Amino acid sequence: MIRSTGETWIRVEDASAVGAARRVAETLAASLGFGVHECGRVALAVSEAASNLVKHAVEGRILIRPHARPAPEAPAVVEVIAVDKGPGMPDFARALRDGYSTAGTLGVGLGGIARMASKHEVYTLPGRGTVIAMWFTSGTPPAFQMSGLTRPIGEEIVCGDAFACVDGPGTAVAMLCDGLGHGELAAQASRQAVRTFQEHADLPPAALVERIHRALSGTRGGAVAVARLDRDSGMIRYAGLGNVAGWIVRADGRQGMISVPGIAGHQIRTLRDYEYAAPPHSMIIMHSDGLTDRWNIATFPGLTAHSPAVVAATLLRDAGTRRDDASIVTMKVTP
Repeated sequence: MIRSTGETWIRVEDASAVGAARRVAETLAASLGFGVHECGRVALAVSEAASNLVKHAVEGRILIRPHARPAPEAPAVVEVIAVDKGPGMPDFARALRDGYSTAGTLGVGLGGIARMASKHEVYTLPGRGTVIAMWFTSGTPPAFQMSGLTRPIGEEIVCGDAFACVDGPGTAVAMLCDGLGHGELAAQASRQAVRTFQEHADLPPAALVERIHRALSGTRGGAVAVARLDRDSGMIRYAGLGNVAGWIVRADGRQGMISVPGIAGHQIRTLRDYEYAAPPHSMIIMHSDGLTDRWNIATFPGLTAHSPAVVAATLLRDAGTRRDDASIVTMKVTP
């Protein structure tokens, strides 16, 4: 189960943020049972990434969180995502070399980060910014096929949006809820949606959205969408209520999925499942209206080849608005 809990976003604009990011990462690693050496490795990599943001980036932020275990016996994973709107890296291969730096690229220490992380990915666009994702674990990092991010409005600590995902044998299911308004009351509605999803994730999407609608009675309510993917056939069943966008995304374009007007917990129309065929190597993306729907995947060359976490972080950075809570879920159609 993947859900939007335990996330810590840190704005990295001056040197004081480097220590804050390091402490959060080290504390999380220790709480997950990492040894002293592993905790130090996580802390050093995060310090390096944060220092790079301070020196070279614009609007730098770091997300630090535990990644859900695909199975109870799987090793714990610390996930770190550094996002910026800086100059990007025109010569990425050169930036991986130890000691390479320029005043205009995010490159210091990238080679060291690559060695310290159990797994890492970098997506960079010259003039638009860089996303660096790092995963730290004592074992082999799993191949992540689903991910999601939430980000609260402005300086709020609590996000009113939430998501949850289940990736089972041959079937993947994702739910996203945009709690009405902002702050704790919106978050209460979204948390209730997550709990209901966890209890009834095996239901068809429309039936599950109906259950969530009933469960949100007495809360502020929210917009809700559920997507169920059959990986063997590539068929998607989708049901959406309210202002949640659902897309089937290819490298060269996207297809919208239908959400009907309404507010879960308050106003609802008759729901039905809509079925779509997803081509191989496409992605399912759902997001709240905290992201504008005017993004164009064709302006992000090569992005769909990256992990769901990197795709989510890149779109949240470029399509997200600071005037609303924001959430996004991404799912690979073909493992």
